[in-house]
Amino acid sequence: MAAILGISAFYHDSAAALVVDGEIVAAAQEERFTRVKHDERFPTHAVEYCLEAAGLTPEQLDYVGFYDKPLLKFERLLETYLAVAPAGFSSFVKAVPVWLREKLHLRQDIRRGLKNQYRKRCIFTEHHESHAASAFFPSPFEKAAILTLDGVGEWATASYGSGEGNRITLTHELRFPHSLGLLYSAFTYYCGFKVNSGEYKLMGLAPYGEPKYADLILRNLLDLKEDGSFRMDMAYFNYCQGLTMTSPKFHALFGGPPRKPESPLSQREMDLAASIQEVTEEIMLRAARHVYCDTGMRNLCLAGGVALNCVGNGRILREGPFDEIWIQPAAGDAGGALGVALFIWHQLLDQPRQVRQPDGQVASQLGPAFDSHDIRQFLDEQGATYHELDEATLCERVAELLAEEKVVGWAQGRMEFGPRALGCRSILGDARSADMQRTMNLKIKFRESFRPFAPVVLRERAADFFDIQPEQQSPYMLLVAPVREEQRVALNGHTAQGLEKLKFSRSSVPAITHVDYSARVQTVDAQRHGRFYRLMKAFEARTGCPVLINTSFNVRGEPIVCTPADAYRCFMGTNMDVLVLENFLLFKTEQKNATEFPVDEYLAQFQLD
Repeated sequence: MAAILGISAFYHDSAAALVVDGEIVAAAQEERFTRVKHDERFPTHAVEYCLEAAGLTPEQLDYVGFYDKPLLKFERLLETYLAVAPAGFSSFVKAVPVWLREKLHLRQDIRRGLKNQYRKRCIFTEHHESHAASAFFPSPFEKAAILTLDGVGEWATASYGSGEGNRITLTHELRFPHSLGLLYSAFTYYCGFKVNSGEYKLMGLAPYGEPKYADLILRNLLDLKEDGSFRMDMAYFNYCQGLTMTSPKFHALFGGPPRKPESPLSQREMDLAASIQEVTEEIMLRAARHVYCDTGMRNLCLAGGVALNCVGNGRILREGPFDEIWIQPAAGDAGGALGVALFIWHQLLDQPRQVRQPDGQVASQLGPAFDSHDIRQFLDEQGATYHELDEATLCERVAELLAEEKVVGWAQGRMEFGPRALGCRSILGDARSADMQRTMNLKIKFRESFRPFAPVVLRERAADFFDIQPEQQSPYMLLVAPVREEQRVALNGHTAQGLEKLKFSRSSVPAITHVDYSARVQTVDAQRHGRFYRLMKAFEARTGCPVLINTSFNVRGEPIVCTPADAYRCFMGTNMDVLVLENFLLFKTEQKNATEFPVDEYLAQFQLD
């Protein structure tokens, strides 16, 4: 037996993943255990979980891998500061001591994190190698093209190549400071959202605006080539030498300073979001077409933070030349932990790879699960009122509650690995409800009312509601597709701008239909999703509708819940109606300490509505 632990840490979204004899046994982000969103510290708790899941101790590990090469990254940091000196001095004195004190001593940190019980080799792969490995090796393809797009690794910001059998080869790369991920993050910052977490908000905001700045971006900010490569005019950016993303020249070009976080959104931010989204999609499409021509492969694997741009992914699938695409569900830095472990097993140890259908990611259900005994004990300690039901009765009862427009917290089985809740740590609602988007955004999630919700749909009926091929799968919620014409509702001449667009229902499932008639689709099938699939079948039998809202089980500013205690605390701290913990059903109205959360007071603090 060979046990390989992969680690990503110290930059963004620390995680650990364990591969045993080529099988993905466990993977999780550190934030889920510490409750610190995007926790970048050494993933002590995630490592402990992975080892426990496999029944191993640190000394039983054969290899430990880290997802990038810190010395190469430090080289890039120093060269960048020298290139812009003396302009970057304030950033230099902040960053370099951290590197000298912490980030250049990763071997010691890793051994210390493993309680000094691991004394074998530590292997460091390049950042984009880890991304590429995480994309290809679990994919359902014997051979495929590989495209990675993110902010920056060591020097590379994008790369492409191919994979076949048990090997990957990266042949081309784009280098820092020219980066699609950093370009998108610059607009995220400029529109008042937090870099490395607000990019989802920017993508969700885009359909409220018009891409009126797209030509300005292409004329001034970057020189885009036909193959998707580009060079950026760094006079508009500040991330090489400063502590912000954009420069005064950028602000002058777009008519003013960055939006202050939490301040009201204006039409300018909506148009900027639409513009950078259009440019991003164009770059992604050009890159995909070039990779197809250069590799001759019929299938494509994607990873890197930009691969979480599901609107761009959907366009690659619909308009690009590839037959199929597969995207790593944990496409960002967390997925690098899995990538390095698989890279060691297949590429370095030359172990054979068995292609699995539907894929080798095990539905990305790789985190902790909790048994009935532990849940019952916890609920009794809390003095909670609950009902323990068999599965069939549970699914029927929850389907009935969803049809009554109750909001349900659903915690089942193993926690998902990656940023999406996929039916294991989810909040569910009735997609047919015209009021559900606003209700869940403001009363449950405590977030901006413009944020769209994703649909989860029975795979066999997905093509009835969304413009996808009948056999198309999207189990990881990483593709956006249009709602089918026959499901749409005519606006009868109504026109609106900006957030006013929210006032009009657009389809038979309005709660998950974005203002541009799109939806970020997750398909559910019996093979991958078990009880979640059976719940949806019960809802379909009751209502005729195979679609629900599926959003992550968390509130604004917090990671997705992990444990029953996390789920119960979220349930009690919001205006959620129902909580399901495995076979246990709880009603808010039956809990003795239940209170109505003061939504209006909360919203007033952040001007969310």
